[in-house]
Amino acid sequence: MGISRDSRHKRSATGAKRAQFRKKRKFELGRQPANTKIGAKRIHTVRTRGGNKKFRALRIETGNFSWASEGVAKKTRIVGVVYHPSNNELVRTNTLTKAAIVQIDAAPFKQWFEAHYGQTLGKKSAKSEEVAAPTKSTERKWATRAAASKIEQSVSSQFSAGRLYAAISSRPGQSGRCDGYILEGEELAFYLRRLTAKK
Repeated sequence: MGISRDSRHKRSATGAKRAQFRKKRKFELGRQPANTKIGAKRIHTVRTRGGNKKFRALRIETGNFSWASEGVAKKTRIVGVVYHPSNNELVRTNTLTKAAIVQIDAAPFKQWFEAHYGQTLGKKSAKSEEVAAPTKSTERKWATRAAASKIEQSVSSQFSAGRLYAAISSRPGQSGRCDGYILEGEELAFYLRRLTAKK
């Protein structure tokens, strides 16, 4: 039997069974879930109503993630799913969906921060100072930027591990992309509490 998105088969609010006055329709069609996993990029196209297309990401390993407080976005590798608000089974199977909390590689953001502020996030701060010999104008630029920037302690501590917590905001099974944003502030604190409570 086909997957259907209609509500006619459901009972009414009082619990009464509704009469079946017609059969399933094409416009009420539902499809199998994509169950996107982490792996080498594999995207299928699906022809939808009106000749439009959906892009089913069956496997995907990278995505564009934005760092809102710094106003920068980078393409980075997805390491794994750590929390899912709807189902723990999706964490165990590393299934990527919208709202999944994932760990991403921090390297692209670390490199950007170093180039933008002249400071190294996390460990190994002494080595980078020896290598870099910036001009006076660059030093002045870094100084003015560093004064304006304030990085949260909970975010900077993640850089030493080389992994950042991020939330997926796109729908990989519909758009074929796995984009999102780095968790910060109250949202990060909330998910950190959830992760520690789970353990």
